[in-house]
Amino acid sequence: MALVVYFLHRERLTDLSLPFSIAAILGSALAIFIAFRNNSSYSRWWEARTLWGGIINSSRVLARLIITFTDSHAHQQNYHRERSEQFKKDLIYKTIAWAHALRLQLRRQDSWSELRSFLNEEEYTALVNAQNKPNFLQLLTGKKIYQAMADGMLGGFDSFQMEGQLLALANYQGGCERIKNTPLLRQYDYFTRVFLYTFMLLLPFSLAGDLIKLNLLYLLVPDTVIISFVFAIIGKVGEVNEDPFENKITDVPLTALCNTIERDLREMLGETDLPERKLPENGFLF
Repeated sequence: MALVVYFLHRERLTDLSLPFSIAAILGSALAIFIAFRNNSSYSRWWEARTLWGGIINSSRVLARLIITFTDSHAHQQNYHRERSEQFKKDLIYKTIAWAHALRLQLRRQDSWSELRSFLNEEEYTALVNAQNKPNFLQLLTGKKIYQAMADGMLGGFDSFQMEGQLLALANYQGGCERIKNTPLLRQYDYFTRVFLYTFMLLLPFSLAGDLIKLNLLYLLVPDTVIISFVFAIIGKVGEVNEDPFENKITDVPLTALCNTIERDLREMLGETDLPERKLPENGFLF
């Protein structure tokens, strides 16, 4: 459009130009709209990151409770070391599997084979057929806890504190699902786009009059492109930030966060063969 306006004015085929105040007023309104959308998008992104920070903390606390509560019953006559060690490993591996399952579900990926090493064959088969896989893993964890109470591996009040951490993880999952399943209001996306295109179309007409007076018409195209580019990029920033679970470089780095959970929890079990720490690739964490 800037090229068309430039050639029309250069060949004196039109005198059509608009007061620059029109572009200024429209640009001000557009800036307010874009700023609101960008603030809302960043709030969604930051809430998603905060939720996953809580997931990391609650996973560590749950693993600590599993280990310390189980070990605290070592003095009892019905204590079996191998059974207790297997119980700790099963529950902590299910917590790791839960984090990975939530990551895959939020990103709508179906590589569930990643969880096979954390579950036995029967549990993995049931998991694959489950609709909400993180929720199913929490159910398995709850059953394991109360089975351990019946077997004497846990005391009567141990489950209360574990259930508190399971509840926290369930709440974090619900928060992530809310962000994933509730997009930013479409009217903000639609009208921001409409205002942006309208501004870009009117901008060369608004610039032409002033540039002709200054005998700088040749600056019409670069000026239009630069100003339009700035508004378009600012609008694009909000667009890419509003969905933080799409496995893009601008998203919350779920893979790296799950890697942190897995490394920390397996280390708490005393394992030394830990997965390699995820590091930034080309400046980005995934």
